[in-house]
Formats: sequence, C-alpha cells, structure tokens
Amino acid sequence: MQSKAQPLRTCIGCRQSAPRSVLLRLVRDPEDPQRVVVDPRRRLPGRGAWLHPDRACLTQAVKRRAFSRAFRGAVEHAAVDDFFGTAVLAPARTVTVQAESGSEI
Repeated sequence: MQSKAQPLRTCIGCRQSAPRSVLLRLVRDPEDPQRVVVDPRRRLPGRGAWLHPDRACLTQAVKRRAFSRAFRGAVEHAAVDDFFGTAVLAPARTVTVQAESGSEI
C-alpha cells in the first residue's frame, strides 16, 4: 500500500520546498491582524505562510523581511519568536567608546 503524497510548501526562511507536515503554518492572528501567530493545527482562517521549525529559518525570514512579503503588509512576528523561545532582533549597532581624557597612555 502506497502512502498518500503530501502537498509541498515553501519555507519563507530558507526558500526550500518540503511536505507541509514538516513545516509550521503561520497566519495573521484573527483577533489582531497586525500580529502573526503559529497555527499548529493548521485550521485558522486566512492566508498562510510556511516555516521550518528551525531557528535558522526564522532568523533568515526576519533578515529577508519575508513576513511582510508573505502577508502582504507590515506584521509583528513576536508571537512566532516566542514559539521558538527566542527573540530575533535587528542586528546590534556597534558602539564606539571614547577614552576618557587623561586616561590614554
């Protein structure tokens, strides 16, 4: 008996195709359309995006600004960050510290 072929979806982070059972479905929060949430049961209404359950893919998606493209507008992805147990932030700025006057040798 052959197993049923699953539809393929593309991860918004790494852009690799995979069976949808391997990926997490992301949707706009029904209560707050500016927020993206993970849909573990894959049943919430609305446009979905797919992401590997891997922090590297999440980081790539944030870096590539894939969330706003996938959901066709600016969205907040903090709930997805929380799902992964990490906060993916913008790259830190380098701060130059000036030596105090008289402390140079």
